[in-house]
Amino acid sequence: MVRFTFLISYFPKHFKRKLDKKLKMTSKLLNILLFQFILCLPVLSQNTKQTTFCNPVDLDYKYGQEIPKKRSNFKNYDVICRSSADPVLIKHSKNGEFDAYYLFPTLSKGYWRSENLIDWKHVSPDQWPVSYISSGAKRGSIAPAALSVNDTMYYMPSNHFVAAPIYFSTDVKNGKWEVYNKSLAYPKDINPSGLWDPALYYDEDTKKWYNYWGSSSAYPIIGAELDKSKNLAIVPKYKELISLDPKNHGWERFGYNHTEEHRPSYIEGAWMTKNNGKYYLQYGAPGTSENMYANGTFVSDQPLGPFEYAANNPISYKPGGFVTGTGHGNTFQDKYGNWWNTGTCWIGVNWVFERRIVMVPAGFDEEDQMYANTRFADFPHYVPQKKWKNSDDLFTGWMLLSYKKPCNSTSSMGEKFSAKNVTDENPRTFWISKQNRPGESVSIDLEQVCEIKAFQINYNDYLEENKEFLPNFDYSKSSVDKYNSKVYTQYKMYASKDGENWITIGDNTHEKINRSNPYIQLEEPVKARYVKFENVHVSTTHLAVGDIRIFGNGNGRTPKTPRKLVVKRDAQDGRNAFVTWEKSKEGVGYNILWGISPDKLYQTYQVWGDVSPELEIRALNLGQEYYFSIEAFNENGVSEESKVVKIL
Repeated sequence: MVRFTFLISYFPKHFKRKLDKKLKMTSKLLNILLFQFILCLPVLSQNTKQTTFCNPVDLDYKYGQEIPKKRSNFKNYDVICRSSADPVLIKHSKNGEFDAYYLFPTLSKGYWRSENLIDWKHVSPDQWPVSYISSGAKRGSIAPAALSVNDTMYYMPSNHFVAAPIYFSTDVKNGKWEVYNKSLAYPKDINPSGLWDPALYYDEDTKKWYNYWGSSSAYPIIGAELDKSKNLAIVPKYKELISLDPKNHGWERFGYNHTEEHRPSYIEGAWMTKNNGKYYLQYGAPGTSENMYANGTFVSDQPLGPFEYAANNPISYKPGGFVTGTGHGNTFQDKYGNWWNTGTCWIGVNWVFERRIVMVPAGFDEEDQMYANTRFADFPHYVPQKKWKNSDDLFTGWMLLSYKKPCNSTSSMGEKFSAKNVTDENPRTFWISKQNRPGESVSIDLEQVCEIKAFQINYNDYLEENKEFLPNFDYSKSSVDKYNSKVYTQYKMYASKDGENWITIGDNTHEKINRSNPYIQLEEPVKARYVKFENVHVSTTHLAVGDIRIFGNGNGRTPKTPRKLVVKRDAQDGRNAFVTWEKSKEGVGYNILWGISPDKLYQTYQVWGDVSPELEIRALNLGQEYYFSIEAFNENGVSEESKVVKIL
């Protein structure tokens, strides 16, 4: 009682009068209230110093185009959903000093700005100076190119027509753009899809400009020099540069886990990076619609080739886990000189092209081989504050605590949409409450007291729910602001040791932002067994939540290294390998690691421990030897890697 009275002296008088009345309560109840009050102190305030991020990138993804029923996954419904893809993430300077990072994606009614790669603010241009595609300016551009040169940002949207504009801005922060080239014409005798998926490139050493483009199952990526004196007009000496070869490159085959060889594969998403005198022409393949989407690269000593296929392709690949797919993005350096690779991950609930954006650490090894690190890519990672030595150091070691843990909800729309879906690590299954109202909740039993450090909530859009938010408005700043104000998500998150006494660990009711996958790092870790999500507001017809992911560390042992790793190359098709292992008793999941040498195990395939301990990998290149290893993980940490196994 004394210590509670002591705290009251620090409150304003009007609070003190109310609290004085509380002193008439029993001593037992006061102690309980005090305990709850003290526990809440470190976490009730919104964390403004977040140091980590978790894929998908936490943006206020916009509702884009209406998807007619013939193209949706529900053939009887027109749908509209949150989605974005094909990112270009640019570090921009102003007056020679770092200004911010700008993220230009597909169909986002603008772009995003961040000074730290964690907090993103949407920028809605007043009006693009030229309408480049029928009503396109109303919903945003598709697969744009962007480039920062000498304090100026250049921007070019994809265009199916024979000409496309290039814009420029010296005030990107405030969305002020002007026309640089109103009608950039391209050669009419190649690639009838037009200037689709363009990539602008400026060679700082030679002071020359280039453009790379193409998105097709029949045509290659094309490159051309641009004439700066003619506002970046294409020099007629264009070149066909790179094509797919799925007969020799297993990962370039279409379909889930590359199993649909009868379907054509797509090459798209060009991007050029120069490092140590070499030119890396990046491309996305074989298609954006499933788990196998990846980035590859060809390498040359010249910006227009000839190019040589990189032996360690794909350079960025993530077919397993919660977030799947890393294709069609770009490569950039942050302000500390660290390399990153961006890409597109797959959601695919309402239509096949429903997607999000990912960002993974990348780099170049001592042999100038480009790589990206997708190991635990959908777990929390630190955003570096200096130059890193090893990209693995960015992994926080905060493990997934919630996989397949028991759940209870206040209501659900039948067994198909029950609460158990929020812990299955599958964004294509989800819980739907019977009614969309405040107070509907899901609680998760972690089955032991754990140290909780972060959480991620992944909302879903269900069927035709958002038709009232079709983007039928003039593309002006006022109308966009009005539109965005209608669509937002609000929630509260609680934690408890006993399932009865709860403390608040998350509350975003102060904001009205359309965050489809908010990720929150707690200011201080909280020890608890139970976690509860409580709905406050969603703007959709239904309250639908795909996954609630809880990160931190348990109190048990890390799993032992899996034994008896066996890898056999398919004798009939060398693009495939069959991997088996003996389950680790404590393992919740496994990472299959492989690469072209024992110290270059750049590829990762994550699988869960409740499935059979075997995996067919269909992503190998013919004529290339490979090395494999395996590690196990659980709520407590990660095992040592197994001995490396070589296959020819």
